[in-house]
Amino acid sequence: MTTPALQRGLVLIGMPGAGKSTVGQLLAARWSVPFVDTDQLLEAHSGESLQSQLDRIGYAAMRKVEEDFVATCALPPQAVVSTGGSVVYGPLAMQHLRSYGICVYLQISLATVTQRVDNWDSRGFSCAPGQTLAEVYQERLPLYHRYADLTLPCDGLSPGEVVQSLEERLARSGLG
Repeated sequence: MTTPALQRGLVLIGMPGAGKSTVGQLLAARWSVPFVDTDQLLEAHSGESLQSQLDRIGYAAMRKVEEDFVATCALPPQAVVSTGGSVVYGPLAMQHLRSYGICVYLQISLATVTQRVDNWDSRGFSCAPGQTLAEVYQERLPLYHRYADLTLPCDGLSPGEVVQSLEERLARSGLG
């Protein structure tokens, strides 16, 4: 399928558990373009896991490290890019990503996040000490909406259904 996403890169943003990596890999394979995960790039660049970095330097410094890295990382042309859920805290990172391609917010409810993700202590989840998942979710919602060129509701959809819905929305939207 020819889609506007093939004319530019496609960037997936959203909460942990939204399916950014899964959907991103499916789209990249379907469109025969590279798949890039900014969390994996950051781990490879730093030589340590996100959780290890977060434990060592704290959430505020980790957000700055993520922003600086994503704002300057080279991305291959026309790739599908999966981002960390906290990338939206970094305006320079988001400026870079939005200039690179179409930003799609894979929107899921707090209930879906809770249902899909159970490894909060090991996945490098960036939040202030004592901050609840519900508080982080509410804090991030306006940021996801601010940076999204397109918002795609994903609750109740399989990864394949998200891919199909996204392709249909991109074809109708004229983005690209």
